[in-house]
Amino acid sequence: MRAAEMFAAGGQSQADIGRSLGVSHQTVSDWHSLWKRGGTEALRAAGRAGRRPKLTARQLAEVEAALQKGPKANGYGTDLWTLARVAEVIAVVTGVSYHRGHVWRVLREQLGWTRQRPARQAIERDDEAIERWAIKRWPKVRKVPGAGAR
Repeated sequence: MRAAEMFAAGGQSQADIGRSLGVSHQTVSDWHSLWKRGGTEALRAAGRAGRRPKLTARQLAEVEAALQKGPKANGYGTDLWTLARVAEVIAVVTGVSYHRGHVWRVLREQLGWTRQRPARQAIERDDEAIERWAIKRWPKVRKVPGAGAR
């Protein structure tokens, strides 16, 4: 129905409408043809576009609740979610299996989650030693432009 509103408003190409709605140009073209022939009612009569989601809203809420407890609470040894782990949790909680490559779409598009990476720092890191090196040693070893062999 948002596409019908955009068609009526004009000013946007079908490609722009497709990008803003997250559908292919061909889908927008099909919708536009229907809309031109019968208006909004023709689009409404066309029914749902695309495949129905595998997970219901209730199942998604259950998955999200399990994920929010964290990986360790779900039986994993570390506190880091991977797509494979999330796929396993989805299967355990709902009985629905997803390829781990599709799990990212579920997280991003259906749950609104974003990709996070843990800040990694060596345990042995010594910030004071790094600072001393940068002040004392670096000026001696750094190449200076134009200071080639004479």
